[in-house]
Amino acid sequence: MTSTKVIDWLLKGDVVIQYQTHRDILESDLNSLKALRTRIQFEGWGKQFLNSLYSNGHGGQGFYQSKWINKHYALLELKNISIAPDNREIKETLSSIFKYEKGPDGGINPSRTIKQSDVCINGMVLNYASYFGVNQANLHSIIDFILLQHMNDGGFNCRFNRKGAVHSSLHSTISVIEGILEYSKNGYSYRLSELQEAENKSREFILQHRLFKSDKTGEIIDNKMLMFSYPSRWRYDVLRALDYFHLGDVPYDPRMQEAIDLIKMKQSADGTWPMQAKYPGEVHFEMEKVGEPSRWNTLRALRILKNSMP
Repeated sequence: MTSTKVIDWLLKGDVVIQYQTHRDILESDLNSLKALRTRIQFEGWGKQFLNSLYSNGHGGQGFYQSKWINKHYALLELKNISIAPDNREIKETLSSIFKYEKGPDGGINPSRTIKQSDVCINGMVLNYASYFGVNQANLHSIIDFILLQHMNDGGFNCRFNRKGAVHSSLHSTISVIEGILEYSKNGYSYRLSELQEAENKSREFILQHRLFKSDKTGEIIDNKMLMFSYPSRWRYDVLRALDYFHLGDVPYDPRMQEAIDLIKMKQSADGTWPMQAKYPGEVHFEMEKVGEPSRWNTLRALRILKNSMP
């Protein structure tokens, strides 16, 4: 049972956390949700991400440089914080990206020296572009590119078209299927059945690995996958994976259980979950600090446990 004290603590956080708590945990009425969502672009984290996207400083300059202070990751976070998708300035930025950042293979490619696009980047682009309602025709070449990168073992790997990778990556796979899920949710139709088939195979790829273990040896693939961080950007961890399954209404599968047990184990005595890690690189601003209780991780853990039980 969700603690009232923890919910009260979440509702004292940024309006983004308030909105998603009301939406996912409290299941509040539509009028309350609309009022909260409207505030996101005018205050707190939402306003800060918008300011960073359009600032005259380094944060507003490049599509993918520098990490993590670039337009690509600002757009991804603006989607993740549930800002209203009809924002005019965001749509203008996306229009510019689709005009100037496409590579010869049809994917979005910020590199001026590497000809092959990165499927992980394109999965993230599909994610926020679908959320913000980019014209379907602009997405055709990206979808064509993504489908060409789908690997025989079910998932994706950004090194497949660059270095001949033969095994999919959990990092790349989660970024791509988050994008496919958002594309599906927003009513797009171009090659939809093929995308959903790739998504289902990618889900099975993740489940075959029990979300964090080698399918051959059963050993943990990378201990960083057990460390809960936010924002995730391109990095995979089990909290992000289970949150994807929740958002995609994927039914409980016994192969999720070890990851669910891990989430339960990491809950602190006060009912919250900590921020366990941050990844190197510049940031526009700090939402939360490592080692302290995290509203992002607590919110995501609670909605997973609320909906992912057998």
